[in-house]
Amino acid sequence: MPELPEVETTVRGLARLLDGETITGVVVNRPDLRRPFPPGLVQALTGARVSGLSRRAKYGLIHTARDHVMVFHLGMSGRWRIDPEEDLAHDHLVLETAGHRFALNDPRRFGSVDLLLGSELDSWPAFAALGPEPLGTELTASWLRERTRGRKPAIKQMLLDQRVVAGLGNIYVCEALWRARIDPRKAGGRVTGPQLERLVPAIREVLEQSIRDGGSTLRDFAQPDGELGYFATRFDVYGRTGEPCHREDGGTIRRLVQGGRSTWFCPRCQK
Repeated sequence: MPELPEVETTVRGLARLLDGETITGVVVNRPDLRRPFPPGLVQALTGARVSGLSRRAKYGLIHTARDHVMVFHLGMSGRWRIDPEEDLAHDHLVLETAGHRFALNDPRRFGSVDLLLGSELDSWPAFAALGPEPLGTELTASWLRERTRGRKPAIKQMLLDQRVVAGLGNIYVCEALWRARIDPRKAGGRVTGPQLERLVPAIREVLEQSIRDGGSTLRDFAQPDGELGYFATRFDVYGRTGEPCHREDGGTIRRLVQGGRSTWFCPRCQK
């Protein structure tokens, strides 16, 4: 599944050619993805000027001057293709401007497209319960302390809870916990203040590095221009079972399962 850096990379790639442009055509090639396309999508977007693009958690947002916002989720295999040389069977939604075509391709159809008014965004159920953005200033050690105090679930599981931090996925939680030297099995309430102070910048650093690298490109994700990200070549723990830790005082990377998800960590340097 494309995670936060992949969605951020996608939004930035689209913004370079779509921001400020007028949408001259909208083509919907099937009735639904994970759920039906909004019935008024074509009418709302055709002729609308794009006033900005943004991201919330793992959702991309295309804002228009009509105050409509098209919210897209890439699901398991979705990606935007810019100026494709040919149409593909799974190009389910196509936006056209005077100079470019943008095709939303989703072979597994686990993605989604919604249409909201700008004033509805904060109260939309998918957004209303989200925690702070990990790249924003609202995510602090104090916030995490409030959410973890006295809690027994493992810190790894708590960080995957979108109500605690919006948009964090398995890869980046594993990598951030390694950078902060925190054992992913440790109960959230037992993570110390100094550890949380290390964790917040570690989360930002690993996400920002992945964004610079264009994402992790696991499975079939690609950027809108077709380029593949290469952050996967920089993993310190993720997927490295049995390999030596990158730290001099580290041991051997181990894998365990938490809540049905694989976790990788170094039992020697993560305490």
